[in-house]
Amino acid sequence: MNYKLITALLLFVYLNTNAQITEPRLDSLVENTLKTFNVPGIAVAIVKDGKVAISKGYGVKSILTNEKVDANTLFGIASNSKAFTTAALAMLIDEEKLKWDDKVTQYIPEFKMYNEYVTNEFTIRDLVTHRSGLGLGAGDLMIWPDGSDFKSKDIIQNLQYLKPVSAFRTKYDYDNLLYIVAGVVIEKASGETWCDFIEEHIMKPLEMNNSAASYIRLKDTTNIIAPHVPTDGKLKVISRYKNQTFDAAAGIYSSVNDLSKWMIMQLQNGKYGSEKQNILFSEKEQNEMWQLQTIIPTSTKAPYNTHFSGYGLGWFLSDIKGYKQVTHTGGLEGIVTQTTLFPELNLGIVVLTNQQSGAAFTAITNTIKDSYLNIPYKNYVELYGKREKEHISDADKTTDEVWALVSKNQKSNLKIDLKNYEGFYVDNWFGQIELSEKKGKLFFKSVRSPKLVGEVFFYKDNYFVVKWDNRSFNADAFLCFELDEKGKAAALKMKPISELTDFSYDFQDLDFVRIKE
Repeated sequence: MNYKLITALLLFVYLNTNAQITEPRLDSLVENTLKTFNVPGIAVAIVKDGKVAISKGYGVKSILTNEKVDANTLFGIASNSKAFTTAALAMLIDEEKLKWDDKVTQYIPEFKMYNEYVTNEFTIRDLVTHRSGLGLGAGDLMIWPDGSDFKSKDIIQNLQYLKPVSAFRTKYDYDNLLYIVAGVVIEKASGETWCDFIEEHIMKPLEMNNSAASYIRLKDTTNIIAPHVPTDGKLKVISRYKNQTFDAAAGIYSSVNDLSKWMIMQLQNGKYGSEKQNILFSEKEQNEMWQLQTIIPTSTKAPYNTHFSGYGLGWFLSDIKGYKQVTHTGGLEGIVTQTTLFPELNLGIVVLTNQQSGAAFTAITNTIKDSYLNIPYKNYVELYGKREKEHISDADKTTDEVWALVSKNQKSNLKIDLKNYEGFYVDNWFGQIELSEKKGKLFFKSVRSPKLVGEVFFYKDNYFVVKWDNRSFNADAFLCFELDEKGKAAALKMKPISELTDFSYDFQDLDFVRIKE
């Protein structure tokens, strides 16, 4: 008897079974994902028909401690917090304290966009639908990376300096800053801080007892992950993002056990409790949150045959194999997450990770949902693992070429008068940076975002590159100088070197002018 052949056939049948995923299959899937994408820890929960089907942790919270992840381990859920913000708005609407189409200036008179018409017409709905006309991640450098001193009032003040890239309400471009403004609207309408409102009116009723609206508000941090980032070819633990200004867009810490309660409530049209006797928000407002507000272009192809895609109020919406999919992802430095709901199937999936490979959570989520949609098994881990390596390889090729030329320049002893470039430069919304010459080297330092520091190197023509001291940023950038008639720098623009740089490093939105001495 050929036992190897029998084993192979059994494995083939096992993997291609269309039945809903079992715990052993999930265990195998996640363990394979951990290895393939070099993710230390993952937590997964599946809720079905109002009950928790599976909720458990895998791997370790930190490569420094090797403590195990479990279903109560806390992760930063990042932009999955946005759905909590829109839920809070929906609750205030149910209480008749505001309306989706109220003008923002009713609550924040100082609110001002680049265009006067846009300012006057901007509604609460516009704050949470990514259709403002601003570019992808515009202004995120005020909150990214961690450590800046910008507060919500500064962001509201500086929005007027961010130039639009499309007409108002015509195009989808993801943003974070306007969710921060939505958090301020909640404060104005409720009389409570955003954090207090989320914890008191959402987390407490749902008994999300281990969660908090912000990392610094956690009562117990003994069971929490550390964020990890591949840095110079090695996985490293990095410092945790703690900036409270970002909370309404990305601040919540939670576990898969607690998020299971959140998903069940969502799938029960805002109802919760053993007999669905309690209501967090009305079915009317949930329907509003789950209606397309902003169109996102999509293409129809197997296996999901998606015909329509867009953004609702705090959720991405699409049709998947004839069913409505309601989902969101989230990312902080060293942490990425995903929540996915299928209302018609009464199915919810949440995947939390402590590394920043989006391919990892996508592979897990897609495998799980395929098992419920009766889609034949596909090895997403292998597929996305190969794709991720190709993307990284292509990006590395680009950055390697840049640094190779920089190295060549250094060896050829090019004479660059760094005095022509040093000095203070100012951007309307980001504030000042300083370029200083020390012992024949040029250094970049941001005044308001002190972690953005690094050495500047000549590249070619009027282009230099900055290499950040913090190598986990993976965000080195070009500096393009505009010279005056005397050959001295008069202005400066920036852009990321790598196409894989996180969009929140929106260097391309900066427009520096040199401050005359």
